[in-house]
Formats: sequence, structure tokens, C-alpha cells
Amino acid sequence: MNPLTEKQIRSCFVNASKREANDATLPHLDEVRWDRIDYLGWRDRKAPLSSYVVVELDDGPVGVLLRANDAARGRRKAVCAWCEDVVETDDVSLYVARRGGAAGRRGDTIGTLICTEFRCSRNVRRTPTRAEVGDSAEGAKEQIIERRIAGLRERSSRFVEEIRRTR
Repeated sequence: MNPLTEKQIRSCFVNASKREANDATLPHLDEVRWDRIDYLGWRDRKAPLSSYVVVELDDGPVGVLLRANDAARGRRKAVCAWCEDVVETDDVSLYVARRGGAAGRRGDTIGTLICTEFRCSRNVRRTPTRAEVGDSAEGAKEQIIERRIAGLRERSSRFVEEIRRTR
């Protein structure tokens, strides 16, 4: 992912008011390892039920405000819809996002299961288990990781595109 500035992040939200975007507590951007993430996701330290993701699409970064009913109770053993990791399944939450535009103002929302702490990029880069690789060569491990990364990017982009779509 390309590095983003605070201004770029705050201006790219498609389902948040200007006030909501300006009130968001951003992560420490100088600590982000941009070359190791496929999207920027974080939970707001000051508003625990608010979380945010920014995904790079063809026309630039697009941000989405997410809500968890209860971040602690929302965690469950499940498979994240974005990274689809079968090893790390203990920390997945149901996140709900208002659609952008008029649909969102009418209360239209979309929900999905995502790693509670947005560790999808780390999960897709983990070394494949023996069950995933079998007796394949080392090159097969790299291919599995590349497929996982591509899948994460495709699924997270599809979700953000659906939020952005006006109806």
C-alpha cells in the first residue's frame, strides 16, 4: 500500500460526515509498515465502537467508517471474510458500515466479519501450514502467499466498492 498522509485519510471517507472523519483518532502513521499492508485498518482508541479501513482502489484511497456493536462481545471464533485465515480464528468481529450517499442516510448498512485488530495483512503473509502445502516445493509456499494477498485485496476492495455504490 502506498503511504498516506493524515489529510488524504481524512478526506477519503465515503460513509462518514466531515465531522466524523475529523474526529477520528488516526493510528501513528510514521509507525505503519506500508509495504507490509494491503489496507489500513484501525480501531479508534477514543471511541472503541468506531473503526476505520482505507483501501486503495484504482481511483485512489477510499475510507470506510465501521461500527462494532460491542468490540469485546463481538469477537468470536470465525473465519475473517477478508483474509480467510484458517489458523487465526479467535479474534474476528462483525463490523457494520453505512452505505455512502442517500442510501446510508436512509440507514442502509452492510456487515462483514473482519479480524478485530485488522491483522489480515499479517495473516495472509504467514508461512503456510503443512496441510496447506502438502509435499510441495518452496515455490508453492510463495504462490500460496501471493494468492492469499491477491484474495485479501480483492475481497476488501469489493466490500469498500459496495459501501461506495449509491443506490
